[in-house]
Amino acid sequence: MQSLPANPDLDITMVDLSLIPFRTLNSGAKMPAIGLGTFGSDHVSHHAVGEAVRYAASIGYRHFDCASVYGNEDQVGQAFGNLIRNGLRREDLWVTSKLWNDKHGENDVIASCEKSLADLQLDYLDLYLIHWPFPNHHPPGCEVTARNSHAVHYIHENYMRTWRKMEELVDLGLVRNIGTSNMTIPKMELLLRDAHIKPAANEMELHPHFQQPEFFHYLLEEHIQPIGYSPIGSPARPERDRTPEDTSPTEDPVILGIAERLSVHPAVVCIKWAVQRGQVPIPFSTNPRNILSNILGIIGEPLTPEDMRAIEKLDRNCRLIKGQVFLWKENQSWEDLWDVNGMITPA
Repeated sequence: MQSLPANPDLDITMVDLSLIPFRTLNSGAKMPAIGLGTFGSDHVSHHAVGEAVRYAASIGYRHFDCASVYGNEDQVGQAFGNLIRNGLRREDLWVTSKLWNDKHGENDVIASCEKSLADLQLDYLDLYLIHWPFPNHHPPGCEVTARNSHAVHYIHENYMRTWRKMEELVDLGLVRNIGTSNMTIPKMELLLRDAHIKPAANEMELHPHFQQPEFFHYLLEEHIQPIGYSPIGSPARPERDRTPEDTSPTEDPVILGIAERLSVHPAVVCIKWAVQRGQVPIPFSTNPRNILSNILGIIGEPLTPEDMRAIEKLDRNCRLIKGQVFLWKENQSWEDLWDVNGMITPA
């Protein structure tokens, strides 16, 4: 690969790619065990996200997590196009994108994927996810109390119609693997019962204060790879996703103590924990120093078994991305989205 200019203040060389672990999916595909997220929320320009992708690739990242709803796939695609023209092989990249909620219709799935491919300047996706199990959507920047009048509860028959089109994307060669996001055990059980192509991965919120142990181990037993978003607790999440009871794993005394011992940022401890636990974290940053620290963290000194046990005890069941705007009734609890009682919430 042709060398790319790195941040002149960092004085670094490219990370040894052979040191970055992989996860082998149920399809046999190998996914790098750390990726760069590209959800910039409302405070980061699309250009800055594209530059972050370019920089991350220059130092050794090969896994990039995208989505049509982020609104920046064209900028990310410009970075991919430049990288590939400068010698990076497409087969050495792992690129994920996601089908947004307003494209669940049978006539929309393939067209939406093709739009993402065009924007990303790619011929295929390594992984394509259904972003949420609901077709419910909302206008950008809406208040947390916003409700779409067309929002509905989870309807498995409709979800399976969408999944059949996802399977068709695999048959067409546009997508190598398909998967889910923001699912629950009851919904996943129905999908596994009816799917022709098993989901290869499920993307979900995972960090030391929200470990989802039951669902996490369920996925591993089913050979479905957990991908963890908000791996450091999403400090830049939208204001509508903040509630008074939220906690921050990077401010936890146990995390701070481990970080001090290892002379790393507390965020790096969260990333190390995620990789050693078996999930694939996809931290987002446009700061070159943070992007570099995250990837160096997973090839540096590992957490000890004592560290891992101590972090396991930190779970507070503190979900930060609650999804209130996807609710289908007034005066409804966000917990209705997550089947907390082990059953799919009815209409």
